[in-house]
Amino acid sequence: MFISKKLNKVSSRRQIKIKGVRDGILLLPNNQYRLVMKLSSINFELMSEDEQDALIDTYQNVLNSLKTSFQILVRVREMDIDQYLTEFRAKTSEESEDIYRKQAESYIDFIKSLVSDNKILTRQFYLVLPFAGAGKDFGLVKEQLELNADIAGKGLARMGMQTQRLSSLEVLDLFYSFYAPSQAKRQPLTHKTMQLLEGLQV
Repeated sequence: MFISKKLNKVSSRRQIKIKGVRDGILLLPNNQYRLVMKLSSINFELMSEDEQDALIDTYQNVLNSLKTSFQILVRVREMDIDQYLTEFRAKTSEESEDIYRKQAESYIDFIKSLVSDNKILTRQFYLVLPFAGAGKDFGLVKEQLELNADIAGKGLARMGMQTQRLSSLEVLDLFYSFYAPSQAKRQPLTHKTMQLLEGLQV
């Protein structure tokens, strides 16, 4: 059965149903909005039983304090070792002591040999807060989402977790790296790219 490629040639933006991003808030169809927060992690397994019980109780209190549903996103990605090594080499290039420069080069060689046969993965955690704002001005939507984010952030801080709201660029980069991981590595998003995207109507 022959299917014309033209029928399948649909914009990625339409497939994932994103209208845009404004002030770090994801704009979806039908007046739906999402605010994304990056979370630090906790090593639960290394805690004592009493510490684990206390943490679970705190988590229950955090859940009860939130008056909205939410989504927890766990993202596993291959670490960009090339970028890491480039940044490390730049930091150590000004080292005046010969012995430290040699140690830095040995470390770089060790990392290269380590990843030649193994992928190094990173795990990142996100909290996604939703809001339906039918008939509401964007300022009110933003205010409500920021209030929910503040409540969530303070609650998670009691658990020893740090939170950081994603900027518009970071929200777009999250989707970009999901749907085009190889291209995201070769051509990372920049503020200039965002300005160009904002001028396009897809």
